[in-house]
Amino acid sequence: MTAAKKKVIGIAAITGAALLGDSMLIIALPVYWQEFRLTSLWQIGLLLSINRFIRLPINPLVGLFYQRFELRTGVLLALLIAVGTTAGYGFFNEFWLLFLMRLLWGVAWSLLRLGGFLTVAEAATEDNTGNLVGLYNGLWGIGGLVGMLGGGLLVDQTSILFVTSLFAAIGLVMVPAVFILIPLSKVEQEEPAQVKASKNWLTVDSGFILVTGAMVGFIIFGLFASTLSTSIEAHYDIEWNAAGLTVGAATLAGIIQALRWGWDPFIAPKIGKMIDSSKTPVLFIIIPALIGAVLLFGLGFVQNIVPLLLLLLLFQFFSTVFVTTADTLAVKTASQTHKVKVMTAYTIVVDVGAALGPLIAFVLLGTYELAVVYYLAGLMFLFLGIGWVWKQLKQF
Repeated sequence: MTAAKKKVIGIAAITGAALLGDSMLIIALPVYWQEFRLTSLWQIGLLLSINRFIRLPINPLVGLFYQRFELRTGVLLALLIAVGTTAGYGFFNEFWLLFLMRLLWGVAWSLLRLGGFLTVAEAATEDNTGNLVGLYNGLWGIGGLVGMLGGGLLVDQTSILFVTSLFAAIGLVMVPAVFILIPLSKVEQEEPAQVKASKNWLTVDSGFILVTGAMVGFIIFGLFASTLSTSIEAHYDIEWNAAGLTVGAATLAGIIQALRWGWDPFIAPKIGKMIDSSKTPVLFIIIPALIGAVLLFGLGFVQNIVPLLLLLLLFQFFSTVFVTTADTLAVKTASQTHKVKVMTAYTIVVDVGAALGPLIAFVLLGTYELAVVYYLAGLMFLFLGIGWVWKQLKQF
């Protein structure tokens, strides 16, 4: 195994452990919101969004942090905060205390996410960027798999307190791994010669990448993830049973989300390799965007649980392609220009989208049906795909 892969695997493993509590909350909160002593749907949207909003001012500071301090310091701090917030989800049944926990988790995720991207940008070459991005996304996604699948199943069978305590304990066990897997290093400050000659990193290409990152956050990480269990619950009239266990809406939503995190470690690196070797990598943005638009329209139209689950799975697959490509193009652009500036801007726009996604979705759900939310998301994906087609045609 190369040193580059070891670095990527190390930070991905720690990120996955830190992600457990957040992944569980995304599935459990929309279904068990009354057990958290919430009184209104807007509180769900705010709790699922505020950790993204706090990252907007925090991300530039995190970029400066990694220029001055070792990667290990930031990751260790993030993991300890994640352990505290995960435990807090179970012990605190007051909206404003949960609000504080989500704020703190936002700080932790900024440290983890930007640290991961910068690690990949440092380790990657022109020939393996997509592969390393896919490896990184796939491995930290295992934390999402365990959090959503295990969390959704365990919450249906036990309690919120039990699950949050278990996930916090797993995070604590991973603390020694930070010292073993994460190197003592800072982000390199050297810039390519062409960058030193021109300080304008915000070009048409980087602008399209930033818009695409915003859609990744808004539709995939925000709107879709936060409404998944709500969509299943709305179409799930009779609960299924398997091996004596009740398969509730939270469990089904956890399974759907976890399937993506399960296949990501295998599929995402292969997609990355295909992007690396492709002469037109933009097709890996255009095709999933257009197909994703069709699938979102279908989610708004479908009425039965079985076709709904099929459409959800298909959307998850094309989300893997879309996210891997967007992240790869962002890292490639950052490696050719200003690493910290480009990746900080990219993480900010992803967070803006991810913050607005749940908030807008649940505000709309206060007035409109869920179908309207999916139709809106479908239109956004459609316009994005058309925009990339227009950009590609202008280059000929």
